[in-house]
Amino acid sequence: MCMTRRVVRHVPCLGFYVLIMFFFVVSPVNAADITLGIIGPHEYDLPVDYKPFNVLVQYGDGNAAGMAYNGSGQRVKNHGGSHTWSGMTKYVHFRTFDALPHVGFAFEIIQSENFTLAGGKNYGGLGATIVGPAVWMKPSKNSTLGFQTFMQTPSGTRDTLATHYWANISSIFFDYEWKHFSFDGDIGTVVGSTKHIKKEHSFSPGVVFYSNLRFSWKATKLIEPFFAFDWQNVGGTYDQTLNRSVLDTSSREVASGVGIMFNISRTMSITARYSHSLEGRNTPETNAYYVKLLYLWP
Repeated sequence: MCMTRRVVRHVPCLGFYVLIMFFFVVSPVNAADITLGIIGPHEYDLPVDYKPFNVLVQYGDGNAAGMAYNGSGQRVKNHGGSHTWSGMTKYVHFRTFDALPHVGFAFEIIQSENFTLAGGKNYGGLGATIVGPAVWMKPSKNSTLGFQTFMQTPSGTRDTLATHYWANISSIFFDYEWKHFSFDGDIGTVVGSTKHIKKEHSFSPGVVFYSNLRFSWKATKLIEPFFAFDWQNVGGTYDQTLNRSVLDTSSREVASGVGIMFNISRTMSITARYSHSLEGRNTPETNAYYVKLLYLWP
Protein backbone atom coordinates (compact mmCIF):
# COMPACT_ATOMS: atom_id res chain seq x y z
CA MET A 1 0.00 0.00 0.00
CA CYS A 2 1.40 3.38 -0.96
CA MET A 3 1.33 5.65 2.11
CA THR A 4 0.96 9.40 1.77
CA ARG A 5 2.07 12.17 4.12
CA ARG A 6 -1.60 12.68 4.95
CA VAL A 7 -2.11 9.06 5.99
CA VAL A 8 0.57 9.27 8.70
CA ARG A 9 -1.75 11.59 10.62
CA HIS A 10 -4.66 9.16 10.57
CA VAL A 11 -4.49 7.73 14.05
CA PRO A 12 -7.51 7.91 16.30
CA CYS A 13 -6.79 8.85 19.80
CA LEU A 14 -7.84 6.82 22.31
CA GLY A 15 -8.30 7.93 24.83
CA PHE A 16 -7.87 6.91 27.07
CA TYR A 17 -5.86 8.57 25.06
CA VAL A 18 -4.96 11.78 29.36
CA LEU A 19 -2.52 10.65 30.21
CA ILE A 20 -3.68 8.36 32.80
CA MET A 21 -3.76 8.64 31.21
CA PHE A 22 -1.32 7.15 31.42
CA PHE A 23 -3.46 6.08 33.81
CA PHE A 24 -6.69 7.15 32.73
CA VAL A 25 -8.70 7.18 35.77
CA VAL A 26 -6.83 7.40 39.00
CA SER A 27 -8.18 8.85 42.18
CA PRO A 28 -9.52 12.31 41.36
CA VAL A 29 -7.56 14.03 44.13
CA ASN A 30 -4.29 12.61 42.79
CA ALA A 31 -4.91 13.00 39.08
CA ALA A 32 -3.00 15.80 37.36
CA ASP A 33 -3.59 14.71 33.80
CA ILE A 34 -6.66 15.48 31.74
CA THR A 35 -8.25 12.56 29.90
CA LEU A 36 -7.06 12.32 26.31
CA GLY A 37 -4.74 15.23 26.97
CA ILE A 38 -2.01 13.39 25.09
CA ILE A 39 -3.57 13.79 21.64
CA GLY A 40 -1.97 15.94 18.98
CA PRO A 41 -3.14 17.72 15.83
CA HIS A 42 -4.75 15.56 13.11
CA GLU A 43 -5.49 12.90 15.73
CA TYR A 44 -8.91 12.45 14.15
CA ASP A 45 -8.02 13.29 10.54
CA LEU A 46 -9.02 9.79 9.45
CA PRO A 47 -9.51 8.16 6.03
CA VAL A 48 -12.31 6.00 4.62
CA ASP A 49 -12.30 3.43 1.77
CA TYR A 50 -8.69 2.37 2.41
CA LYS A 51 -6.84 -0.94 2.44
CA PRO A 52 -6.00 -2.34 5.93
CA PHE A 53 -2.92 -0.89 7.61
CA ASN A 54 -1.29 -0.73 11.04
CA VAL A 55 0.05 2.02 13.30
CA LEU A 56 2.36 1.97 16.31
CA VAL A 57 2.37 5.04 18.56
CA GLN A 58 4.45 5.84 21.64
CA TYR A 59 3.20 8.65 23.87
CA GLY A 60 5.36 10.17 26.59
CA ASP A 61 4.67 12.74 29.30
CA GLY A 62 6.45 14.42 32.19
CA ASN A 63 4.56 16.48 34.77
CA ALA A 64 6.15 18.50 37.60
CA ALA A 65 3.21 19.47 39.82
CA GLY A 66 4.91 21.71 42.37
CA MET A 67 1.61 23.52 42.95
CA ALA A 68 -2.00 22.39 43.35
CA TYR A 69 -5.51 23.85 43.46
CA ASN A 70 -7.51 23.60 46.68
CA GLY A 71 -11.28 23.25 47.05
CA SER A 72 -11.75 26.99 46.57
CA GLY A 73 -9.76 27.03 43.35
CA GLN A 74 -6.77 28.78 44.92
CA ARG A 75 -3.28 27.85 43.79
CA VAL A 76 -1.30 26.48 46.77
CA LYS A 77 1.95 24.60 47.34
CA ASN A 78 1.70 20.90 46.57
CA HIS A 79 3.22 19.50 49.78
CA GLY A 80 5.61 16.67 49.04
CA GLY A 81 5.66 17.61 45.36
CA SER A 82 4.77 15.30 42.52
CA HIS A 83 6.91 14.44 39.51
CA THR A 84 5.47 11.84 37.14
CA TRP A 85 6.83 10.33 33.95
CA SER A 86 4.26 8.38 31.98
CA GLY A 87 3.94 6.56 28.71
CA MET A 88 1.44 4.73 26.54
CA THR A 89 2.37 2.23 23.86
CA LYS A 90 -0.46 1.87 21.34
CA TYR A 91 -1.02 -0.55 18.47
CA VAL A 92 -3.88 0.25 16.07
CA HIS A 93 -5.23 -1.89 13.22
CA PHE A 94 -7.24 0.01 10.59
CA ARG A 95 -9.67 -1.75 8.27
CA THR A 96 -12.95 -1.35 6.39
CA PHE A 97 -15.87 -3.66 5.57
CA ASP A 98 -17.44 -4.05 2.11
CA ALA A 99 -20.92 -4.11 3.68
CA LEU A 100 -20.32 -0.63 5.17
CA PRO A 101 -18.78 1.56 2.46
CA HIS A 102 -17.38 5.00 3.33
CA VAL A 103 -17.01 4.04 7.01
CA GLY A 104 -13.66 3.55 8.76
CA PHE A 105 -12.90 1.19 11.65
CA ALA A 106 -9.97 0.75 14.01
CA PHE A 107 -9.18 -1.52 16.95
CA GLU A 108 -6.68 -0.37 19.56
CA ILE A 109 -4.59 -2.05 22.25
CA ILE A 110 -2.85 0.34 24.65
CA GLN A 111 -0.44 -0.39 27.48
CA SER A 112 0.24 2.36 30.00
CA GLU A 113 3.54 2.89 31.82
CA ASN A 114 4.20 5.13 34.82
CA PHE A 115 6.96 6.36 37.12
CA THR A 116 6.27 8.62 40.10
CA LEU A 117 8.56 10.59 42.41
CA ALA A 118 6.71 12.20 45.31
CA GLY A 119 7.04 12.65 49.08
CA GLY A 120 10.53 11.13 49.09
CA LYS A 121 9.32 7.92 47.44
CA ASN A 122 9.69 6.70 43.88
CA TYR A 123 8.11 3.77 42.09
CA GLY A 124 7.18 2.70 38.58
CA GLY A 125 5.85 -0.07 36.39
CA LEU A 126 3.02 -0.98 34.04
CA GLY A 127 -0.46 0.38 34.63
CA ALA A 128 -3.81 -0.40 33.08
CA THR A 129 -4.31 -2.02 29.67
CA ILE A 130 -6.88 -0.30 27.45
CA VAL A 131 -8.67 -1.93 24.50
CA GLY A 132 -11.52 -0.97 22.22
CA PRO A 133 -12.79 0.11 18.78
CA ALA A 134 -13.35 3.39 16.97
CA VAL A 135 -15.67 4.05 14.00
CA TRP A 136 -16.04 7.16 11.83
CA MET A 137 -17.41 8.63 8.64
CA LYS A 138 -16.71 11.73 6.55
CA PRO A 139 -19.72 14.09 6.31
CA SER A 140 -17.68 16.03 3.73
CA LYS A 141 -14.37 15.69 1.93
CA ASN A 142 -12.57 17.78 4.56
CA SER A 143 -14.32 16.63 7.74
CA THR A 144 -14.48 13.56 10.00
CA LEU A 145 -17.04 12.56 12.65
CA GLY A 146 -16.72 9.46 14.79
CA PHE A 147 -17.16 7.58 18.06
CA GLN A 148 -14.72 5.55 20.15
CA THR A 149 -15.22 3.43 23.27
CA PHE A 150 -12.61 1.62 25.35
CA MET A 151 -12.42 -0.62 28.41
CA GLN A 152 -9.66 -0.05 30.94
CA THR A 153 -8.53 -2.96 33.10
CA PRO A 154 -8.08 -2.60 36.88
CA SER A 155 -4.62 -4.18 36.81
CA GLY A 156 -1.07 -2.92 37.32
CA THR A 157 2.35 -4.43 38.07
CA ARG A 158 2.31 -2.58 41.42
CA ASP A 159 -0.63 -2.03 43.73
CA THR A 160 -0.09 1.75 43.59
CA LEU A 161 -0.29 1.69 39.78
CA ALA A 162 -3.55 -0.27 39.60
CA THR A 163 -6.96 1.43 39.70
CA HIS A 164 -8.63 -1.73 41.12
CA TYR A 165 -11.78 -1.11 39.08
CA TRP A 166 -12.93 -1.44 35.49
CA ALA A 167 -13.67 1.73 33.54
CA ASN A 168 -15.23 2.69 30.22
CA ILE A 169 -13.87 5.65 28.27
CA SER A 170 -16.11 6.84 25.44
CA SER A 171 -16.11 9.96 23.29
CA ILE A 172 -17.41 11.61 20.15
CA PHE A 173 -14.62 13.07 18.02
CA PHE A 174 -14.35 15.34 14.99
CA ASP A 175 -11.85 16.90 12.59
CA TYR A 176 -12.04 19.64 9.97
CA GLU A 177 -9.31 20.45 7.47
CA TRP A 178 -8.71 23.77 5.72
CA LYS A 179 -5.91 24.48 3.26
CA HIS A 180 -3.64 26.07 5.87
CA PHE A 181 -5.29 25.06 9.17
CA SER A 182 -6.84 22.08 10.94
CA PHE A 183 -9.17 21.70 13.92
CA ASP A 184 -9.55 18.48 15.97
CA GLY A 185 -11.61 17.82 19.06
CA ASP A 186 -13.45 15.36 21.25
CA ILE A 187 -15.92 15.33 24.10
CA GLY A 188 -16.53 12.32 26.28
CA THR A 189 -16.96 10.59 29.62
CA VAL A 190 -15.18 8.06 31.83
CA VAL A 191 -17.40 5.79 33.95
CA GLY A 192 -15.90 3.40 36.49
CA SER A 193 -17.19 0.37 38.36
CA THR A 194 -17.09 0.10 42.17
CA LYS A 195 -13.59 -0.30 43.61
CA HIS A 196 -13.28 -3.35 45.89
CA ILE A 197 -10.18 -4.07 48.00
CA LYS A 198 -10.10 -6.68 50.79
CA LYS A 199 -10.61 -5.28 54.31
CA GLU A 200 -11.21 -1.77 52.93
CA HIS A 201 -14.28 0.28 52.12
CA SER A 202 -15.81 -0.02 48.65
CA PHE A 203 -15.76 3.18 46.61
CA SER A 204 -17.52 4.29 43.42
CA PRO A 205 -15.46 6.78 41.42
CA GLY A 206 -17.15 9.93 40.15
CA VAL A 207 -18.07 10.24 36.48
CA VAL A 208 -15.47 12.15 34.42
CA PHE A 209 -16.42 14.58 31.67
CA TYR A 210 -13.67 15.88 29.40
CA SER A 211 -12.94 17.70 26.16
CA ASN A 212 -9.77 18.26 24.11
CA LEU A 213 -9.30 20.72 21.25
CA ARG A 214 -6.33 21.10 18.87
CA PHE A 215 -5.95 23.93 16.33
CA SER A 216 -2.92 23.77 14.03
CA TRP A 217 -1.33 25.91 11.33
CA LYS A 218 0.09 24.02 8.34
CA ALA A 219 3.16 26.24 8.08
CA THR A 220 5.05 23.85 5.76
CA LYS A 221 4.80 20.20 4.71
CA LEU A 222 7.28 19.41 7.49
CA ILE A 223 6.25 21.69 10.38
CA GLU A 224 2.87 22.38 12.03
CA PRO A 225 2.68 24.59 15.14
CA PHE A 226 -0.53 24.12 17.15
CA PHE A 227 -2.55 25.33 20.13
CA ALA A 228 -4.08 22.91 22.66
CA PHE A 229 -7.01 23.35 25.04
CA ASP A 230 -8.08 20.68 27.55
CA TRP A 231 -10.91 20.57 30.12
CA GLN A 232 -11.96 17.98 32.66
CA ASN A 233 -14.56 17.75 35.44
CA VAL A 234 -14.52 14.80 37.86
CA GLY A 235 -17.48 13.91 40.08
CA GLY A 236 -16.91 13.11 43.74
CA THR A 237 -16.13 9.62 45.04
CA TYR A 238 -18.92 7.78 46.89
CA ASP A 239 -18.21 5.49 49.86
CA GLN A 240 -20.52 2.50 49.29
CA THR A 241 -19.67 1.03 52.68
CA LEU A 242 -20.77 4.11 54.63
CA ASN A 243 -23.34 5.21 52.01
CA ARG A 244 -22.02 8.75 51.80
CA SER A 245 -19.94 10.98 49.55
CA VAL A 246 -16.25 11.47 50.28
CA LEU A 247 -15.45 15.12 50.95
CA ASP A 248 -13.20 17.10 48.58
CA THR A 249 -12.96 14.37 45.93
CA SER A 250 -14.68 16.20 43.07
CA SER A 251 -12.26 18.16 40.90
CA ARG A 252 -11.98 20.35 37.83
CA GLU A 253 -9.13 21.55 35.61
CA VAL A 254 -8.63 23.67 32.52
CA ALA A 255 -5.25 23.66 30.75
CA SER A 256 -3.80 25.05 27.54
CA GLY A 257 -0.51 24.81 25.71
CA VAL A 258 1.44 25.09 22.48
CA GLY A 259 3.31 22.50 20.46
CA ILE A 260 4.73 21.54 17.12
CA MET A 261 4.26 18.53 14.84
CA PHE A 262 7.06 17.32 12.53
CA ASN A 263 5.97 15.23 9.53
CA ILE A 264 9.31 13.45 9.08
CA SER A 265 8.22 11.17 6.23
CA ARG A 266 5.15 9.53 4.72
CA THR A 267 5.18 6.94 7.50
CA MET A 268 6.59 8.77 10.53
CA SER A 269 5.82 11.87 12.60
CA ILE A 270 6.97 13.42 15.90
CA THR A 271 4.83 15.76 18.02
CA ALA A 272 5.94 17.76 21.08
CA ARG A 273 3.95 20.08 23.36
CA TYR A 274 4.02 22.00 26.65
CA SER A 275 0.83 22.62 28.67
CA HIS A 276 -0.02 24.40 31.92
CA SER A 277 -3.17 24.73 34.03
CA LEU A 278 -5.27 27.86 33.65
CA GLU A 279 -7.50 27.07 36.64
CA GLY A 280 -8.63 24.15 38.73
CA ARG A 281 -10.11 22.75 41.94
CA ASN A 282 -8.96 19.86 44.17
CA THR A 283 -6.22 18.79 41.77
CA PRO A 284 -2.45 19.10 41.28
CA GLU A 285 -1.63 21.56 38.50
CA THR A 286 -0.65 20.51 35.01
CA ASN A 287 2.90 21.66 34.27
CA ALA A 288 3.75 19.13 31.64
CA TYR A 289 5.49 18.30 28.38
CA TYR A 290 4.18 15.71 25.93
CA VAL A 291 5.89 13.74 23.17
CA LYS A 292 4.30 11.50 20.54
CA LEU A 293 6.14 9.22 18.07
CA LEU A 294 4.14 7.59 15.28
CA TYR A 295 5.09 4.89 12.77
CA LEU A 296 2.76 3.50 10.08
CA TRP A 297 3.09 0.38 7.93
CA PRO A 298 0.81 -1.65 5.59
